[in-house]
Amino acid sequence: MGKAIVLRNHGNSNVLKLEDIIVEKPKDNELLIRQTAIGVHFHDIYVRSGLYKTLELPGIPGLEAVGIVEKVGSASLDFKIGDRIVYITKHYGAYSSQRVIDSKLAIKIPDYISDEVIATNFSRAITVQMLMEQVTQVKPTDTILITAVTGGIGKIFSQWAKSKGACVIGSVGSDEKVSLAHSFGCDYVFTYNQQDFVSQIKDITKGNGVDKVFDSVGKDTFENSFKSVSVCGHLINFGQSSGPVEPVSMSSLASKSLTISRPILFDYISNLNIYKKMANSVFNTFKKNQIKTSKLEPYKLEDASLAHDVLESRRGGGSVFLTP
Repeated sequence: MGKAIVLRNHGNSNVLKLEDIIVEKPKDNELLIRQTAIGVHFHDIYVRSGLYKTLELPGIPGLEAVGIVEKVGSASLDFKIGDRIVYITKHYGAYSSQRVIDSKLAIKIPDYISDEVIATNFSRAITVQMLMEQVTQVKPTDTILITAVTGGIGKIFSQWAKSKGACVIGSVGSDEKVSLAHSFGCDYVFTYNQQDFVSQIKDITKGNGVDKVFDSVGKDTFENSFKSVSVCGHLINFGQSSGPVEPVSMSSLASKSLTISRPILFDYISNLNIYKKMANSVFNTFKKNQIKTSKLEPYKLEDASLAHDVLESRRGGGSVFLTP
């Protein structure tokens, strides 16, 4: 018998209740894992509140976790009992003490990375890897703009891009976040709503605009992102925390020969060989100490509601995770 947070109704954090669950035996291509650290992200809050209706109720939320393999299906020959693995899944179910997962989702973790660090940063870091090395190639000669640069992905992104030699411009939602953005590697930082946003970027780039824009905010920042990108530049929209972006006409792209992308991580990691290469790239970046992670903030699985409250209130500012 295992334990899990079962979401039966959408609502505030009080709907997150711990229940007993039956844990099935793994089938041929599956692994039974005992989870040790479970990542908590804003996506989970949107699922809980009902903003995202992507989890069928009743259901167990959570997209990523780290665990120890306890049983191996007969066809899962790449794994053995005792292996330490991390996974991401769009089918949820991570808020649990034990679970069965498809072995294709699991990636073995090297010894030099802790459960807590990778459980809170794997999906973030592999998203950055996708953006910088799969969707486009960030080069040492590039000047790039990253929105929400003090968010979970933004902090990793700015450091990784700086390690490649790129000039990094970050944008943030308030003046209070400017110094924090600089501490994570940004060369320049601006707030979304400052009136001279575009002109400042034009000054930095000698009138050219940035080579690449990585915009996760969406509605509130897209216009400035579009105006800030150079001729033949690339605008990558990978989130919409402020709301969806209005449709873009082909003629507006033609005005500067622009490329726009809207990548989804799960499409990029659907190929197992590519997924493994992306994960190894993430692990190597941690090994080289190119990424400084935020303060770890653990909560018991039964206190998932408290973890959500802390994340939602922005009081924590670190890497929130659950321990079964």
